[in-house]
Amino acid sequence: MTDVKKEVLEILNTINGDSTVPKNVKQKIQEVGTILKDNSEDRALQINKVLQEIDDMVEENNIPDYTRTQLWNIASLLETIV
Repeated sequence: MTDVKKEVLEILNTINGDSTVPKNVKQKIQEVGTILKDNSEDRALQINKVLQEIDDMVEENNIPDYTRTQLWNIASLLETIV
């Protein structure tokens, strides 16, 4: 697993542990973590799936602004390894 993936997984764990993040977003966070940990898929396809999920999450109305910023940071990190 690359350093970027490890960093992304750490950020996802931080978001998942935040009590202000809505449950539906936490479920998507867990799905994103599962996608990243699955090494059976093509890396580019895997990253694109994750980026799509992140894009969906940042559109949520009830997500805290700082969580949205964390998700954008994750997207930026992942775009460096596509």
